[in-house]
Amino acid sequence: MKNTSLAVIMAIASGLTGMAPRANAVTGDSTTFNLKVSVGAATCLATNASGRVTISDLGPVQNLHVEMFHLPPKTEFATFLLQVPKSPFGLAWYQGDIVTNADGRGVGDFTGIFNKETFIQAPGVAPAPVVFPDNASSNPATRPVQIYHLGIWFADATEAGNAGCPNTATPFDGDHQAGIQVLNTSNFPDGHGPLLNLQ
Repeated sequence: MKNTSLAVIMAIASGLTGMAPRANAVTGDSTTFNLKVSVGAATCLATNASGRVTISDLGPVQNLHVEMFHLPPKTEFATFLLQVPKSPFGLAWYQGDIVTNADGRGVGDFTGIFNKETFIQAPGVAPAPVVFPDNASSNPATRPVQIYHLGIWFADATEAGNAGCPNTATPFDGDHQAGIQVLNTSNFPDGHGPLLNLQ
């Protein structure tokens, strides 16, 4: 009797586990795509500067593997998910930094939801901490917005200048003192960024 009850309980638990929501991608799925040099950086980066991204599905989450080649050496870059790949960018979500080696090659791995279900939302207005001088003290309400593009910036405007690029300051880094964008996914349509290809 105990064995029968245990078997029934295990079957019910297995069924409920199978009903749990999860990302649409199937474990083991992946997509690979190239990054394009941003228009504003095309005249100051090496002619063979490039990037490649592979997204691998791990089940409940994905791994975003970014490789950059022939960029300024020993330089820090900031990685963002974007609503559209170039200005005005729309909503942007900071993922983390990548530092190039002496050969100008950089590799970064980020874990999260990087597929058809990647989005940002703000169901309502709420107070926000003001940590940096340019911080807003509250958010605007916004319905869910899908974000399927990628962009990479110099993490510091001074480093951009040292590399021979414009030293224009942008907010695309943790302290909001980044340089210009160097790579993006503008080789894909604004409304169909490459993250959408991982279903």
